[in-house]
Amino acid sequence: MTQPAADGFLQAWLNSFTALSGWEIAATLLGMGYILFAIRQSVWAWPCAFFSTLIYTLLFWQGQLPLQAALNAYYLMMALYGFWLWRQPATPDAEARSGVTVHTKPWYFHLLYLACGFGVTFTLGGFLENGAHSRLPYLDAGVMVFSVMNTFLMARKVLENWLYWLVINSAAIVLYWQTGYYVTLVMFVLYFGLAIVGYREWRQAWQNSSNHSDPPRFHD
Repeated sequence: MTQPAADGFLQAWLNSFTALSGWEIAATLLGMGYILFAIRQSVWAWPCAFFSTLIYTLLFWQGQLPLQAALNAYYLMMALYGFWLWRQPATPDAEARSGVTVHTKPWYFHLLYLACGFGVTFTLGGFLENGAHSRLPYLDAGVMVFSVMNTFLMARKVLENWLYWLVINSAAIVLYWQTGYYVTLVMFVLYFGLAIVGYREWRQAWQNSSNHSDPPRFHD
């Protein structure tokens, strides 16, 4: 990055930051709390997610961005589902454990997951492209579709969700760079780093649960 470009990015980021409202800052901090608590497998991740997405839903609705408001309304429902699911007691039964402790999915699940994700992405991206509803229709659609799908994997404590977040966050960084959302871009850079930490922590928890008969305890 050249010096003029770097200076322009810094100025744009500062302008974006100073334009943030108190509610936007609160939503961003709660979003960070969601990731940090999720890394620890704490049920407090989901209250943070709920109030963060509640604020974003209201902000986007007032800003006349109904699709973004609808997406965050979905996250709201997932926060309730995740909170309920993570509060379920772990049991030694293998089928019951798979819903509330860290576990992995077989390769054919991921093939189906990716096929469905890309199918919906290209369908939605084509709609956005034909209607000129987005500057980057396929990237915009991909980030949205896989974020929706991957939130469900996180709620189910599928270990690979963190690897998907690495790709999704990378795509989101490009998207927000191209569209000028520099504060959001910086937030997703932090999310990228936290996804690496999350994968390492959850993988360790999964290995521990595989080596011991007793399921791991939840952090409250």
